[in-house]
Amino acid sequence: MKRILSLLALSILALTTETLEVHAEGTTYIPVGQAKTKKTVIAFPKIKFRSGATSAQSDRVYDALLGDLTFMDLFKFMGKEAFIEDSSAGIRSDQFKFSDWSSIGTEFVIKAELSVETGGGALALEAYLYDISGAKQVLGKKYLAAPGDLKTLAHTLANDIVTTLTGLPGIFLTKLAFSCDRTGKKELYVSDFDGTDVKQITHHRSIAFAPAWSPDGNRLVYSLFTKRKNNIKNIDLYEFNFQKNTIRMLSNRKGINSGAVISPDGKKIALTMSFLGNPEIFVFDPISTNVTRLTRSFGVDVDPAYSSNGKKIAFVSSRSGMPMVYSMNSDGSGVTRLTYAGRYNATPTWSPTNNKIGFAGWIEGQFDIFIMNPDGTNIERLTKSQGNNEDPHFSPDGNFLVYSSNRTGQKNIYVMNIDGTFVKRLTYGLGNCVSPKWSNPPASIHSTPTGASLTKPQ
Repeated sequence: MKRILSLLALSILALTTETLEVHAEGTTYIPVGQAKTKKTVIAFPKIKFRSGATSAQSDRVYDALLGDLTFMDLFKFMGKEAFIEDSSAGIRSDQFKFSDWSSIGTEFVIKAELSVETGGGALALEAYLYDISGAKQVLGKKYLAAPGDLKTLAHTLANDIVTTLTGLPGIFLTKLAFSCDRTGKKELYVSDFDGTDVKQITHHRSIAFAPAWSPDGNRLVYSLFTKRKNNIKNIDLYEFNFQKNTIRMLSNRKGINSGAVISPDGKKIALTMSFLGNPEIFVFDPISTNVTRLTRSFGVDVDPAYSSNGKKIAFVSSRSGMPMVYSMNSDGSGVTRLTYAGRYNATPTWSPTNNKIGFAGWIEGQFDIFIMNPDGTNIERLTKSQGNNEDPHFSPDGNFLVYSSNRTGQKNIYVMNIDGTFVKRLTYGLGNCVSPKWSNPPASIHSTPTGASLTKPQ
């Protein structure tokens, strides 16, 4: 409970942070499309500390913030040996010389100081981002947090820095969900965006797979292998609720209830169902439990994925013989085939800006990750000669793809830039891990429980 209260306190305080000076809103300093060719040079002196804060605390915030910004692969951090500024210089614009930074080639400087608020004991981080060439402040805020929330404090500042420089949402308070078999069964796990702070959230002792986040990050829907009378197996649809710490069954219609994705407005769930016989894509209403059929074909239709505006759904169908990627309007009209190459294409994912679709394609004896335009043109291959690479899913800022790969033997979760570079492995010691999904940035911060009670629909 103490952890939950401290997180809630930070979410309120961080969202109502004191703006210390006017910053340049609406200005994009780093067009992300150009950022890969030339990294922006940033200087980040050690965070100062005073008034009860400790060196260990400031170092923890510094290390977490530096790790976040390094993860982006957009910035080059200047080595401290190049700094010429006197250590007595302050963090406000009238307390240091811009020329001390421009003369050594720095483009931006992050300056911050950690202290303890009088009265309540909360930690206060006063932080600034300066445009050195323009000799001006572009971000200035004061963040408050409980002493145990140093990492979250750093993530919040990192989000603001990235948003200020790129105009895109920060990803540092987002979560990943995936399915792993560490226990001998497949259960769902949740981690931070970088694979840290892993928690097992289901304990079904069966096969739980294909998680999908609600837009607000408060729920996960997923599929589960269950047994009925006479030992008949079924694939049912379940929901994990983080706020209530409960699990409930959404649909147990006969056959397949799988591959679900929640619509951007959070009101509908698209998934594959086979209760009528052939696996088709339906839209499910989680309140009424009514379903609406979207596809009608002699093939198998699976893997629906909403565009971020909810107007389109990409999916996979074998109606032409081989499984290929198609798109349709969200009401099932306007079906268009997008891919024609390869023997098997699977698991499409829309970028947040609707300008790209990622998918896994079978080529040269293995699965690899591809991206293409929404009309199927300009296909680019992002992985090659590194085992099977499957289950791609875009980050909420559109800069990354998270995916599963068996390049080291076991299947693990990896992340890469959307040009296929800067690959990072995220999971270790969890067995085989598949089907990663990236959450949106939270509107508010919630705790991630280690387990949940199971409830059935009323």
